[in-house]
Amino acid sequence: MRFLKLTALLFALLFGAGVALSAQELRTIRILTIGNSFSEDAVENYLYELGAAENIDFIIGNAYIGGCSLERHYNNAQQDKADYAYRKIQQGRKTERKQTSLAYCIEDEAWDYVSFQQVSQLSGVYASYFPYLPELMAYVKQHLKNPKATFVLHRTWAYAKDSNHGGFANYNKDQNAMFRSIVKTTHKVACQLKDIAFIVPVGTAIQNARSSSKGDSLCRDGFHLDLKIGRYTAACTWFEKLTGISPVANTAFPQGMSAEDVAIAQEAAHKAVKRPNRVTRIRK
Repeated sequence: MRFLKLTALLFALLFGAGVALSAQELRTIRILTIGNSFSEDAVENYLYELGAAENIDFIIGNAYIGGCSLERHYNNAQQDKADYAYRKIQQGRKTERKQTSLAYCIEDEAWDYVSFQQVSQLSGVYASYFPYLPELMAYVKQHLKNPKATFVLHRTWAYAKDSNHGGFANYNKDQNAMFRSIVKTTHKVACQLKDIAFIVPVGTAIQNARSSSKGDSLCRDGFHLDLKIGRYTAACTWFEKLTGISPVANTAFPQGMSAEDVAIAQEAAHKAVKRPNRVTRIRK
């Protein structure tokens, strides 16, 4: 226990701030995402450090295939295909196991949460979730070590206004239209599939942050998130949804990130959790 607390302190310091550890016992949360580069942006960076600052030990797994759709995840599961790069973050250290099956990723830990998401260009297309998502959820249930694991849906973000991603055409190359479609679709899917306990509204948090002085600068290439404020906003959203603790004033943040950007990211995430289906303007 003492070693884990010292590890948490070290990582918080590396990310630009000190942290006051409470006397309470270290809390462990295990989260597996079945995703792609958007889950990489959201949970592989800064989530562990946000937790360490609050005496929470995140064990994070990402069953990763770049650009992977729910249909491909489903097909991989049916074929038991060793198609994944399994990234895992434990005690702040990231490892990767290549050519791994989805079953291995699921069975590796007694996960508390398992997250699903659609590939970005189809995230706002309701029909693309079926029949793949419910079938994938059934497959995951068969392999869970923890039968009480909670299923969640990762709401991804709309592209930058000037994005050249081919899938932007699905939304007439309109960021606001894409955002509205993703919100409407993920809300409808979560209502339809009762095993989904909640949505992680990262897409809403990113749109909130875009209403601030940062404007449309949250992406690094038109669709993936900026390596600092973009990814940090996503991590803050995940942090609050998984812990119930606001990220506002959390002392862990990327080194070199300005105090204003930290405040924008934390507030954008917190407001998204409070009002997940609409944009809340950030006045910074």
